[in-house]
Amino acid sequence: MSDVTRRMLSLLASLQTGRAFGGGELAARLGVSPRTLRRDIDRLREYGYPVETRPGPGGHYRLTAGAVMPPLMLEDDEAIAVLLGLAALASTGSADEGSVDEAATRAYGKVEQYLPKRLRPRIARVRSSLETSEVRAPSTSAGDLGELADAIAARQVVAFDYERKDGVVSSRRVEPYRQVHHLQRWFLLGWDLGRGDWRVFRTDRLSGLRLSTTRFDPRPAPPAVDYLAEGIGKDRQPVVFVVEAPPAAVAEAFRHDTVELSVLDGGRTRVAIGLDSWEWPLAALAFLDADFTIEATDAFREGFRRFAERLRSAAA
Repeated sequence: MSDVTRRMLSLLASLQTGRAFGGGELAARLGVSPRTLRRDIDRLREYGYPVETRPGPGGHYRLTAGAVMPPLMLEDDEAIAVLLGLAALASTGSADEGSVDEAATRAYGKVEQYLPKRLRPRIARVRSSLETSEVRAPSTSAGDLGELADAIAARQVVAFDYERKDGVVSSRRVEPYRQVHHLQRWFLLGWDLGRGDWRVFRTDRLSGLRLSTTRFDPRPAPPAVDYLAEGIGKDRQPVVFVVEAPPAAVAEAFRHDTVELSVLDGGRTRVAIGLDSWEWPLAALAFLDADFTIEATDAFREGFRRFAERLRSAAA
């Protein structure tokens, strides 16, 4: 946080006590000169905060009683980042009622009124110039994310029904530790009391979330993102492609995948990836329009061969 931002927040916090402060007293409280204080007061007014000034002996500064004040004090780049973040989040998911993406869509249309007046024209221009493509991802309940955050902060055990990938539903009691956003999905890392081990749960597969009155003492938790990545990749098969294309082109083709790239001689690139199905990399390889070799299990190689035969038959 910059010194100016920190100073402005301190000034605002002082004025929001409702007291009237003399100029000298307020400047001393903030550790600034009277001239700097006057500039900061003017800046608060630009943000839309109604600061009343009474000059002369017995003069003071205070916020106007009963006035409606904007809740956000943002710089230009911060306001644009907020708008773009809401737009990106709103484009993810199916906009189910109560979901994070649906809430972002509603907030996207309201954010302008919470910003300083001087920023509103630019925000309106950014909004009118912006379009986002839809990203296919499961919707997650904003309420569930909020309740899980409360439970993590309060160290409360949570209970819920969880639907596995194969459709089997089971009841779980979990000590929640971290929420993770990874590859357009939300996850919960927690200690599963029934299994006696760490587990990662897809938040969109939770239902009937309940916060119990039982509290827990924190355990040494693994890094949530690393634990999630290891869990996602544990059942995947290693596959290596050697592609007759430079690393930049290969990285662009596999931009949505977790891969390890190595530069080889002759302008070739080695791609190491973990796959749970042989079909997954076909689109990326097709877009590269380059020759490649495959190192994979027999089952995966057989899948590639069958698909190649179907392509030849279709093209003929």
